[in-house]
Amino acid sequence: MDGILVLNKPKGITSHDCVFKVRKILKTKKVGHTGTLDPEVTGVLPICIGKATKLVEFLTVEQKSYIGEVTLGFSTTTEDQTGETVEEKEVGEPISKIEIERVLQQLTGEIEQTPPMFSAVKINGKKLYEYAREGKVIDRPSRKITIYDLFLTSDIKHENGTLKFSFEVSCSKGTYVRTLAVQIGELLGYPAHMSQLIRVASGNFKIDQAITLDELEELMTDGNVDSKLVPMEKALNSLPKLTISDTVAEKVQNGAVLPIPEDLEWDAEYFSIFHDDSCLAIYMKHPSKPGMMKPKKVFHGQDSDF
Repeated sequence: MDGILVLNKPKGITSHDCVFKVRKILKTKKVGHTGTLDPEVTGVLPICIGKATKLVEFLTVEQKSYIGEVTLGFSTTTEDQTGETVEEKEVGEPISKIEIERVLQQLTGEIEQTPPMFSAVKINGKKLYEYAREGKVIDRPSRKITIYDLFLTSDIKHENGTLKFSFEVSCSKGTYVRTLAVQIGELLGYPAHMSQLIRVASGNFKIDQAITLDELEELMTDGNVDSKLVPMEKALNSLPKLTISDTVAEKVQNGAVLPIPEDLEWDAEYFSIFHDDSCLAIYMKHPSKPGMMKPKKVFHGQDSDF
C-alpha cells in the first residue's frame, strides 16, 4: 500500500493524531503527514503511505490555500478563537468592502511575519508554545513569506462591536494564516484574530478529493483503499519535470552529478527526473557547481527501494 491519501482533517485533533489513526486503520507503520494543521483547523491534510513517505519533504514545501474568517474587535493570545482575550476595541462603524479589499491587496506579495508564540517554531532548542505555556514571551525573528492571492469571499458582518468577514488565501510554506488575520486587523486599525480556518488545497491536492477518517475505515473494510490513494508519480506533478534518455537514466540511477540542460527555462528548488513515465529521482541545482545538478533523492537505483 503506497501512495498519498488526501485526508479531510477533522476539528479537535492534531495532525499527529491523524497519522496515528491512519496507521491504526491501515495497519501499517509507514505513515507521515505533509504539513501540520492546528487542532481547530480542518481540511486538506495529505498523508503519505508506505514508500510515499519518501516524498514528505517535497510535498511539505508546496503552496497552500485556505478559507479563513477574521474577527475584528479583539485579539487573543493564540491569534485564533481558542485563546484568551488580549486587547479589545469596539468596531463602532462598518468598514467598507473597498477598504477591506485595499488592505488585502496591501498584504499580497512578499511580506514579513513574526511567528506567533503559540507555534512549533524552535528558539534555543525549545518550541515557542512551550515558552508561551510558561507565560513567557520570547523575541523571535521575522520571516519572509509570499501571499500569492488574497481576496474577500463573504459579506461583511458588523454586530455587537465586532466585524467579521471571510477571505481566501493562497500562500507559501511557513505562512501563519492566524497571523495574517492579525495583520489584516492592524491595517484596518483594530485588534483581530482568526475565528475559523479550513485548508482547501495543498499543492495539487484539493478539498473535493479529501475523505474523512470514517470513510477511510469503510474503504478498509471493503478492501477499496487503493482507489483513494494518489500514485507517487502523480503526486510529483507540481515539480518541474525533466524527461531523460536511456543513457542518462543509468547515470541518474547511480546518483551522478549532471549538467543542467540548456533549454530549461524554469527556476525551481527541485525537479523530478522521469524516464518511461517513471520518476527515477528528484534533483536540485548544485550549490557549488554552476550549471550542474545533483540528486536530492534517488527512487529507482542501486540504493533505493522505491
